[in-house]
Amino acid sequence: MGEKKTVNRKAENRRKFLRALFKRKVVIIGAVGVLFFILVAILAPVLAPYDPNAVSLRDTLNDPSWEHWLGTDNFGRDVLSRIIYGARVSLMVGVLAVAIACIIGTFFGLLAAYFGGAVDAVIMRVCEAVMSIPSTVLAMALIAVFGGGLRNLAIILGVSTIPGYVRMMRAEALKTKGADYVMAGRLQGSGNFRLMYTHILPNCLSPIIVMMTQQVGQTILVEAGLSFLGIGISVPTASWGSMVSDGKAYLLTNPVFAIAPGACIAILVICLNLFGDGIRDALDPRLRGES
Repeated sequence: MGEKKTVNRKAENRRKFLRALFKRKVVIIGAVGVLFFILVAILAPVLAPYDPNAVSLRDTLNDPSWEHWLGTDNFGRDVLSRIIYGARVSLMVGVLAVAIACIIGTFFGLLAAYFGGAVDAVIMRVCEAVMSIPSTVLAMALIAVFGGGLRNLAIILGVSTIPGYVRMMRAEALKTKGADYVMAGRLQGSGNFRLMYTHILPNCLSPIIVMMTQQVGQTILVEAGLSFLGIGISVPTASWGSMVSDGKAYLLTNPVFAIAPGACIAILVICLNLFGDGIRDALDPRLRGES
């Protein structure tokens, strides 16, 4: 009977969360936009009409037509196909970088809050040293040392954003570690790591989830900026940032070449931010009208 009540309570909590999440139309628009780009990235081999890296020097800088809906670039590659595959690159870099930063940052933030003392001091001083360097400048320096490419870029962007997660988790864990249920677990003989990961961590995840959803959009912007500068995704891999960089010289003669990938960056980031705001409101009882 008790298990049934627990299941019913969890189901009711999920329904409340979904109602709070999608009660605003802008959040629904953001969620639909994010889902659209995810599906485009997953189905890229099916949706792309051409090989994104296929060069045709006879068809350079063609205007949009029935054969090439968004025209071709300066190497004769189909712009629509490269935009479709660029969605996969942007989302992969954004999600991987945020996942790396979240896992490492959460771990060290939890350690700093739980053990305090010298452990806290060392971790926070390292974070402050990293945060003193702008994340884009740090990413550029690391790329100069380790090189670009999708995997390296995801790791580098993840490392450059770790301090934010450390600080967020530390602040939440400091508020939680003195709670009665944590003290009860300690009195029952639970070890430090059991207390950290079964009692403290689950009750600190809400702001971390919100931060992750909003950080994906920021990471995609940084990746696009680095690719625009030519130090991000390696050629000839399709990247929205590098497409904007290649197309800027043809804005007057072939504007779609640069405007289309730039519009995709803007729409995806806006949708991610709208969806992240909705998750924040749904997870905070004060913002969804609960006492």
